[in-house]
Amino acid sequence: MEKREKIVADYFNSWIKKDMSIPANTFAGGATYIESWGPVYRGLEDILYWFEDWNRLHSVLEWNIHKFYHSGNICICEWYFKCTCYDEISDFNGASIITFNDDDKIVLLKEFKSDALDVYPYE
Repeated sequence: MEKREKIVADYFNSWIKKDMSIPANTFAGGATYIESWGPVYRGLEDILYWFEDWNRLHSVLEWNIHKFYHSGNICICEWYFKCTCYDEISDFNGASIITFNDDDKIVLLKEFKSDALDVYPYE
C-alpha cells in the first residue's frame, strides 16, 4: 500500500514539476484516465499528450493528498487541487479512484471534484 501511495503522490507532484517522465512510467500502456469534468484519455499516448498540452498552457500550484483508502488493486485518495488556468487561479477538493495492475502500473484513474471548498454553515 505504501508503494502505491508513493506512486500516486509522485504522479500528483509531476504536475507541479511539469515532469512528463513520471506519468510515462506510472501508467500502463492501455490505461484510461477520466477527468472530473468529463474528458477521457485512452492509452498512454493520449495521457502523455494531454499532460504536455495542459502544462504548456497552465500550471498546477498545489495537489495535496489528504487521505488514502485501499481495497485490493484499488486505491482511493482525497485531495486538494489548485492551479492557474487561463491566468486565473482555481481550486477545489476532489477524490480519485485508481486501479493498479499487478505490476503497480495505473490502468484506470477516475477523478471526482467538489465545486465548493468545505464550508461550515452552522459555525
